[in-house]
This record gives sequence, structure tokens and C-alpha cells, in this order.
Amino acid sequence: MSVKESKQPLISPPHSLSSFEMGRDDIHVVCTYGKISIWFGRQIPDVVVGEVLLGISKIDQSAVHELEVVCDFEDITDYESNGYVLVAYARADNGYRATFNIPFSSKKALFRLAGSICEELKDNDTVLDCYWTGNDFDIIRLYNELDRIKGWSLKNVNYKDDVKEKYQDNQSP
Repeated sequence: MSVKESKQPLISPPHSLSSFEMGRDDIHVVCTYGKISIWFGRQIPDVVVGEVLLGISKIDQSAVHELEVVCDFEDITDYESNGYVLVAYARADNGYRATFNIPFSSKKALFRLAGSICEELKDNDTVLDCYWTGNDFDIIRLYNELDRIKGWSLKNVNYKDDVKEKYQDNQSP
């Protein structure tokens, strides 16, 4: 029996998750139904950025990140040629405001996204929000996928029942 098999279950079966937090010192991932929010710290190795994006892709290829940029009209086709999907664009004061979906089903798009995250990390920490269709089972699958990254751990688990109780406790006189 492996160490992983002998551990307690990550979630209590009768409870439904509200949020599931995991990561390490240089990255924090919060999963909920519909959204994955990722904080990347400046010290994170580039390879870990890629591992996290590919891990999400393995679990839910329908996941997307929405990106809004202001660019020249000609640059829009550059984004599209790298796998980004144009959702909307409009003329702006200094070019065109374009909104793209970055599909996690496209390795080419994920490669470009990882590169842009790593560029941002040269100056600042960054946050990436992804939209997905994950449920409790998918969240656990994602944890197990990302747990292969050195130093990865479970940070916090919040159940819907716990959130209701906290809300009711705060409402009491």
C-alpha cells in the first residue's frame, strides 16, 4: 500500500465543497465550482507555472482564462495564431481593446500564456483566474495531479455547510 493510499480522504463524503486551497510558498490555488484562482509569487520557477497550467488542462480541457488587452489591430491575429480565441474587440483611444478566451485544450495557447505569466513575474506577483466546470471529484483529481509538484500541499478545505454556519453565526444578535 502506498503512502497516498493510506492517507485519510481529502474531503468528507457527505459534505459538498465550498472552496479547496492548495499550493506551496510560491503559489496558491483556490478551487471553487466554476473558478480556479491562482496566485503566482515572483520566485516561482517557470517550470512550475507550466506544470500547473498543464495539470488544469489534464483535468478539464474546457477550462478557459479570459484576457483583455489593448493592442494594434494587426496584433489581434498574432494572438489568434497562438491559440487565443477572440471574443470581442472595439476601437479604443490607443488601439483596439480585445477580449480573448485562452482555452486550456490548446497546448499552443497554454505555452503562450505561461510565457506571459513568467514575463509578468519578473516585476510583480500575479493572479490568474480560470473558469471551469469542475465539481468535488474534479477538484480532488486536480489536487492529486498537482501534488506531483515538489512541496505541494493542501492548505484549507471549506465545506458549504461550514460557510452556512459561519454566516448564521455572524447573523446572530
